Amino acid sequence: MDRGSMVPERADRPERPLVVDGGLATRLEAYGRDLGGGLWSARLLAEEPELIARVHRDYFEAGADVAIAAGYQASVAGFVSLGYSRRRALEAIARSVELAIGERDAFGSGLVAAGVGPYGAARADGSEYTGDYDLDEEGLYRWHRERWNVLTDSGADMVACETLPSLAEARALARLTSETPGARVWFSFSCSDGERISDGTPLREVAAELAPLRESGRLVAVGVNCVPPRHVPSLVRAVASAGLPAVAYPNSGEGWDAARGVWTGPGETEDFGEAAVSWCREGAVLVGGCCRTGPGHVRAVREALEEAGLR
Repeated sequence: MDRGSMVPERADRPERPLVVDGGLATRLEAYGRDLGGGLWSARLLAEEPELIARVHRDYFEAGADVAIAAGYQASVAGFVSLGYSRRRALEAIARSVELAIGERDAFGSGLVAAGVGPYGAARADGSEYTGDYDLDEEGLYRWHRERWNVLTDSGADMVACETLPSLAEARALARLTSETPGARVWFSFSCSDGERISDGTPLREVAAELAPLRESGRLVAVGVNCVPPRHVPSLVRAVASAGLPAVAYPNSGEGWDAARGVWTGPGETEDFGEAAVSWCREGAVLVGGCCRTGPGHVRAVREALEEAGLR
């Protein structure tokens, strides 16, 4: 990973907030793809990489500054379970970043974050929203390590550790960050409400524990993703109160029913762009969307930030 400089600007101390892209799987489904199965969108890294590249292009064209590569559910064990060799599995994981970099370079600007999903994503049982795991911190450290080493050597500008439900998993990834001192990382969590991450730990306490990584230059931001937008303001304030920049890219406000594998309920009606402006004013430096958001949400965020004079 070439981390000598972050172009066009440092993501952790940007001159202006950066716009993160929207839901990858949501966009793939909009193109008519069935993402059923344990690998979810990661399956297309092997089967239709050109479509994943197209989705990255869609988001850059909509105004995203940061593309999160398609590594969220891409695990070695997941690919091997479907008959891939270990070598091919690792190649597919590395390809997630290659595709995003290719589209970034073709577009002419932007940053690429390697996507690191939680252990719960590979289990495909919804446990990324509960933290109810069968591994402790040491087990999580070992489970993430091989994929981590591939992604931190992939050429990405930074690493997005996403939808983390527990302090134990954050600690495991922080250990890996310490082993790759050139890596620039953000940690974003799934949350049970406007104060606590999914395992019940207050987000402010989590941010305070991760703060030493900031002092070493490795921590880009701490925040939340795939939470309802209504919870974001208080969660961003919790991160800011720990003296850290925040990242916030919520879902549409719908809820995920893991048992049935469907999204339920209506999305929140608050204008996504105006909401993003308020998040930035509370301390967010990276804002965008997660599940059930698309290029329209990203475009609204970009336009609202520009209208507010934040871009």
